[in-house]
Amino acid sequence: MAQVIATTDDDDRLYPEVLAAMGSALGCTLGAAWEEDASGQALVCNDVWSAADSGSEAFAAVTRGLRFERGAGLPGRVWASGEPAWIVDLGDDANYPRASHAAAAGLVSAFCFPLRSANGVLGAIELYSPEPRIPDAELLATMASLGAQIGQFIVRRRAERSVRESEERKRAILESALDCVITIDHEGRVVELNQPAVVTFGYEPEDAVGRELAELIVPPSLRARHREGFARYLDSGAAVIIGSRIEITGMRADGSEFPVELTVTRINLPGPPMFTGYLRDITERRQAEAELRASRARVVAAADEERRRIERDLHDGAQQKLVHLNLLLGLARTRLARDPASGLALLDEAIAELAAATSELRELARGIHPAVLADGGLAPALSALAGLSLPRAQVVAVPTDRLSAAVEATAYFVVAEALTNMTRYAQASTATVAAVQGDGRLVVEVRDDGRGGADTSGGGLRGLADRAASLNGELEVRSRPGEGTSVKVLIPCA
Repeated sequence: MAQVIATTDDDDRLYPEVLAAMGSALGCTLGAAWEEDASGQALVCNDVWSAADSGSEAFAAVTRGLRFERGAGLPGRVWASGEPAWIVDLGDDANYPRASHAAAAGLVSAFCFPLRSANGVLGAIELYSPEPRIPDAELLATMASLGAQIGQFIVRRRAERSVRESEERKRAILESALDCVITIDHEGRVVELNQPAVVTFGYEPEDAVGRELAELIVPPSLRARHREGFARYLDSGAAVIIGSRIEITGMRADGSEFPVELTVTRINLPGPPMFTGYLRDITERRQAEAELRASRARVVAAADEERRRIERDLHDGAQQKLVHLNLLLGLARTRLARDPASGLALLDEAIAELAAATSELRELARGIHPAVLADGGLAPALSALAGLSLPRAQVVAVPTDRLSAAVEATAYFVVAEALTNMTRYAQASTATVAAVQGDGRLVVEVRDDGRGGADTSGGGLRGLADRAASLNGELEVRSRPGEGTSVKVLIPCA
């Protein structure tokens, strides 16, 4: 038994080898091992061993499928009492439900002993003999001692298995994490790192473990501060960044630097302190933030420019006509009393000037927000734009329902800009406009078969991208030389 326990590494082989060793030594032909189920309310058969040519296969099959509550059957009474039990004649025992199966297998006597641990009885082992056996107190005591050893071994194995499973779960979590995870010891040397850290920083585990973290991922300009802060914490326990989330600069194996978000925690274990750092590459986030700031600046600049344009148009156009109209009306009032014919002529001129000023104001308002869009929605507005393009675009799809004013305006100006660019530069022969609503968004696309190669960095398209982004939308432009141009905008409208 000592040899079996010492040399068996596979848990699945433990009980078969234990049962075989006991059965062979004691002249028994069948043995069964029982353990508590997950609920702790019954014993279930863990394994069955039978000697070769014993003829007990049917009995073994029945045993494997049984469950015993406390006090029931031979394993159940040992589980309940915590003491070994012996049955000289299985057929005469009232609390032995497998008597008929035992008789068919030629089994006569049995004894059973508990598997003990510091927490109580874990289960039981029973052994069967084809011959009558008289109870042997010394044998029972020996088996009880073995049961305690086996029980302790099982508990130890379970604890080891639990640790292994915990380690595997931790490793799986670390390897599947999106963040880089690096653990260092009290000397600042790398103890372990996960796969995202390998990918992000470019160091294989064998190249990083045992080396100082500062020389691996901290830029030279920051290493002195890192080492001073680390030493200060070890000496005084004064934490500056422990438990906080900060943004700093990291360094890859090739020496390139990039922004990272860092959180450091101390591992709560006895002995010298250890620390785990969680790092995230925030390059894309920084770029997105910079683009957002630039987009907002462009929107503000575009709004300022639009206000100045409206101011110029009003000053140079309608405002001048209105000033002239005021002068004409003053002259007409003066002349009507002295020369009615001349005064009426001035009134006719004032009426014409008023009509011109009204027309200019209407055109100016149409440039700010087209009246046809406000009155009729996208269908007539897009048709009007298509009618002005060269070549004349075909509107192939348009929503029948009205959408919010902001969504309709964005769709309108995207189509207007795309058709204007096509007319000026594309040299196209056909063009289509499609606006499709579905899945909580409006998709508007303008296609032409022109020469392609559009400048996607131009102010017009960039302004449209900013307008779409203000509604959490996206602008996509595809314009390979010789393959035409597609301008598509996706606007949430749920």
